[in-house]
Amino acid sequence: MATIALDAMGGDFGPEVVIPAAVHAVKKIKDIHIILVGDEVRLRDYAKDHSIDLDKHFEIEHASQVVEMHEDPRHAVRKKKDSSMRVAINLVKDGRAQAVVSAGNTGALMATAKFVLKTLPGIDRPAICTTIPSYGGHTHMLDLGANVDSSAEHLFQFAVMGSVLAEAIDNTDKPKIGLLNIGSEDSKGNAQVKAADNLLQKGPFNYIGYVEGDDLNGEEVDVVVCDGFVGNVSIKTMEGVAKMITMMMREEFNRTLLSKLAGLFAWPVLSKFKKRVDPRRYNGASMLGLTGIVIKSHGGTDVLGYVNAIEIAVLEVEKSVPEHIRKCMEPLLVQAESEKIAPEKTQLESEA
Repeated sequence: MATIALDAMGGDFGPEVVIPAAVHAVKKIKDIHIILVGDEVRLRDYAKDHSIDLDKHFEIEHASQVVEMHEDPRHAVRKKKDSSMRVAINLVKDGRAQAVVSAGNTGALMATAKFVLKTLPGIDRPAICTTIPSYGGHTHMLDLGANVDSSAEHLFQFAVMGSVLAEAIDNTDKPKIGLLNIGSEDSKGNAQVKAADNLLQKGPFNYIGYVEGDDLNGEEVDVVVCDGFVGNVSIKTMEGVAKMITMMMREEFNRTLLSKLAGLFAWPVLSKFKKRVDPRRYNGASMLGLTGIVIKSHGGTDVLGYVNAIEIAVLEVEKSVPEHIRKCMEPLLVQAESEKIAPEKTQLESEA
């Protein structure tokens, strides 16, 4: 059974979304136990008003503080030690939960999770990874904002983690890894990207080379690697374009009586299209590289989106994602250590 701790106070709506999502999750997912973390009085008041028996389905862990959505991450780590976010992460550290889901402040969640759980051996910085819609189903993309300036070594580590996640979650043998660049030619890109390309070519995964922005939603790549600055701008741009297309289509179909009639006939197709690109289906970003499983839900998502984030958490527990990343990093650490020692031996031998 997977035990998931939910930051019930996090996000734009707090218990109003988290509790109904938890109710849906226990009905939908087999072998799941949920710990609701937050102000116990407020949680029970909401449940009472909506005729939900918390004691029957859930465990409640009281937390007296809340991390606000725009709060400074450093302040959250130092001053909010009894926040619902911190207490939920502590449950993972103490072994009472196997994963945590929060819709709270992203920066605070990353900072707190890194402080409490620490990173896996060989991982310098955790990365945020999510799925985006593509022709073939979806594509994994990281980093999406945890690291706005990443070195070539960091990008290599992101590729390892993304490859492990895609293989575990999608049951894909040797997922195709692409490095996001401004062109596919070897001459394109800055020094950081070119250095990362050299490292990735030697990596223990299926690296296919550079990919461009128009490849993100295609079928040629399973995992796209980039630094957090580029990744965050890319994902926000896609979200903006999706909203624009939706608004424009709605506007055009409502323009005249004839267009309204056309919209009525086109509704079945439009409904299927909307379902395929519905951001709620892709809600739930993994904070990879930590010793425990931390899933970031969008702060403004609804019940359906939050349930999806819980499902991702359960799936990563079942697939033991952090442990797989650890095992994948072990031989790389041994190799890196041997490469450090080798030049010293060569110099000593030459002096002798």
